[in-house]
Amino acid sequence: MHGEALVACAAWAVGEAGVDLVDATVDWEELAGSGRDLVLHDALCPMTPASFIADCLDLARTTGRPVVGTRPVTDTVKAVADGLVGSTLDRDDLVAVTSPLVVPAAVLAGLARRPSNDLAQAVADLAAAGQPVQTLVAPPEGRRVDTVDDVRLLEALTTAD
Repeated sequence: MHGEALVACAAWAVGEAGVDLVDATVDWEELAGSGRDLVLHDALCPMTPASFIADCLDLARTTGRPVVGTRPVTDTVKAVADGLVGSTLDRDDLVAVTSPLVVPAAVLAGLARRPSNDLAQAVADLAAAGQPVQTLVAPPEGRRVDTVDDVRLLEALTTAD
């Protein structure tokens, strides 16, 4: 992204948001019992603004609930049943999970295991464990990149005039 590694861009935003970086080698029991909030940030959302990460952290601390960044769904989504394409789902009822996912310390302490690194799966797991996850609409530059074309689009979106 702009000549830098995606993970470097993502790490800079986390650092600018005042969040300490840790990696997956940190012991789960130590992390869960640390009394600290967990911020999971996907490097494939490299241009998520530090201010948005901080807003998600503040909201999670205020509400005591996990908070996840989302983007609106713009694709047409169809229901599929028994191998047959069915009705079109209402996009207004759908969100695309982006980044970050913030899990407050009190919620983290009650989890049996480390949340998945796949943020959508982590959100689903939290919901299945009875933890309602609040969504917060991420700014356009917080979008996820999956292809080289996505990187080019995000670079164009985040180029200073």
